[in-house]
Amino acid sequence: MTITRRVFLKQAGIGAIGAGLLWVAPSCSTRPNGGAGLGTLPRSHPEAEGVSSAGILAFLEAVSRSTHELHSFMLVRHGRVIAEGWWSPYGAQFNHTLYSLSKSFTSTAVGFAVSEGKLHVQDRVVTFFPAELPDQVSDHLAALRVKDLLTMSVGNAKEPTQSMVKEADWVKAFLAWPIENPPGSQFLYNSAATYMLSAIVQHVTGQRVLDYLQPRLFGPLSIHGPTWETCPRGINTGGWGLSVQTESLAKVGQLYLRKGAWEDRQLLPVNWVEEATTFKIQQPAPAKPTRPNAQNDWLQGYCYQFWRCQHNAFRGDGAFGQFMVVMPEQDAVVAITGESRDLQGELDLVWAHLLPAMQPDALPRDRQAEARLDQRLASLALPPLQGLASSPMAGSISGKEFTLEDNLSGFKSASLTFESDGARFSLSDATSRYSIPCGLGRWQRSETAMPGMPPRLISGGAPPKGTPARVAASGRWADPNTWEMLLRYYETPHHDKVTCQFEGATVRISFLSSIAEMHGVKDGRPPLEGKI
Repeated sequence: MTITRRVFLKQAGIGAIGAGLLWVAPSCSTRPNGGAGLGTLPRSHPEAEGVSSAGILAFLEAVSRSTHELHSFMLVRHGRVIAEGWWSPYGAQFNHTLYSLSKSFTSTAVGFAVSEGKLHVQDRVVTFFPAELPDQVSDHLAALRVKDLLTMSVGNAKEPTQSMVKEADWVKAFLAWPIENPPGSQFLYNSAATYMLSAIVQHVTGQRVLDYLQPRLFGPLSIHGPTWETCPRGINTGGWGLSVQTESLAKVGQLYLRKGAWEDRQLLPVNWVEEATTFKIQQPAPAKPTRPNAQNDWLQGYCYQFWRCQHNAFRGDGAFGQFMVVMPEQDAVVAITGESRDLQGELDLVWAHLLPAMQPDALPRDRQAEARLDQRLASLALPPLQGLASSPMAGSISGKEFTLEDNLSGFKSASLTFESDGARFSLSDATSRYSIPCGLGRWQRSETAMPGMPPRLISGGAPPKGTPARVAASGRWADPNTWEMLLRYYETPHHDKVTCQFEGATVRISFLSSIAEMHGVKDGRPPLEGKI
């Protein structure tokens, strides 16, 4: 059964005035809206907090032997950081894209709004957006609650995100998407639902989620410089697009471990934290399970934009292995960023090595193991390309301009200029020239606004053309006629491989993103062909 939008608004008591302002909740917030924390989390050594340095070393060794590419790792026990490291060119001072781990921050914003009386999880979604409703409002759409968005139980048979982000008005596109099943009845992972939570928070507070969280979360926890992508209407994407530093993840995990308390303040109500992180809905089991359900961290139940884990833990997580794992029984938080295809395998390393390394009481100090651990953490690195430093071809092509054949990317020319300790790769289109310096046997940091870079899993929320991205690049001669570059966008999980194949006065430039390589597909950017 469906009813028209006009009839629905009338039945809901929403007229011309209500369409602009649905209701005004009384302001019942008594929490402070500012103030800075003490900065970084306190530090300690592992054994003082009951953790074996050898166990952490075993975790790092297992990572090095695996196919998982980690970019950062931080372990907090009893509120103190006891191990931390970044794989160069990643670093502590840089933000890192969180992908769907952003959802846990959106859930946090909803928690603040609920605690301030601005909305309730039982509120109907349609009441927030009467002007964006479809002409026919289905019973299922009319019944959809904020809680159903939080628990990924909208009722869609197909996830709407990829279609939604192609539209100018994402809210309208979401509300028009069919809801085949009763809301709340079944789990379907749904990033568009999280975007709607962001839109609702902005509607009831008048602020983007990023700005709304500043005095409530980021300021008190001394989280500096977070960024969050937006839709065409200026609403934070909610389900993805947040970038923060690794320690920021650890801080938010610690906030949830302490049930919303930070230092001497209760930022989030205890009852909200418990509601947001406990079992709400069961995910469907795969038709062909690869492991027992009890050992699958994607089948332990879903909460409010958090996942339940094995060992009575819970987590926020994002594509390619962005993790904020909260372990209440161990009084510990694990924060990880990286680029991995096997997220379960990454968590398995946590359970296999870090979990058994944690003991109830302090351990005797093991200075030798601690020294080895410190040395290992300080030397973490993703290696630059290694290969030939020179080629007879270099002299004939260095600094020469290659005119490119017509291509979908719109590039007109390319050049490769060799210097004493590296090279500079350039592409030009009708309006701009884009250059990336590459180190030989080392990483060379710079920024680039080269179109098509960095790779993205989802197009929605992409920054405007011309927005620079930080990149670390290295290059080598793979053979006398082939120059290769590895471009690591160290504020994202991703990298590009760029290959220039020379033959006489011609060049063929091909691209392969880490996303395409991981999924065994061709890169969407066609090769470029040119000649001097």
